[in-house]
Amino acid sequence: MSDQKTILIVEDEPDVSVFLKTLLEDEGFSTLTASNGREGFEQAKAQHPSLITLDITMPEESGMRMFRDLQEDKDLAGIPVVIITGVSPEFKGFIESRNQVRAPDAYFEKPVNRNDLINKVKELIAN
Repeated sequence: MSDQKTILIVEDEPDVSVFLKTLLEDEGFSTLTASNGREGFEQAKAQHPSLITLDITMPEESGMRMFRDLQEDKDLAGIPVVIITGVSPEFKGFIESRNQVRAPDAYFEKPVNRNDLINKVKELIAN
């Protein structure tokens, strides 16, 4: 299916990654996965996904570093980013208050509500 949207899942917890992959593929999306920010950024550069789900706390390179790198890359800056993290709700306010990066397109705390996530993903990449 040539018009199938691809979502890059950047998540270091295998159970969460499999959950998101299954959930999104069941909704008709193609998925790619990465287990840290460095690998995620490389995948984004190579594959240019329609949307990225991004965990914050990961080994090697954090989600925040990847988020900043995405925004600094003119070819990737327009890709919607959905933060999915176990970090506290106060972190959302912290991200949104940063001048160095724009706020993410959506923010979900783990465990994520599957219907809310799917609805937001569809809203962000509908066209």
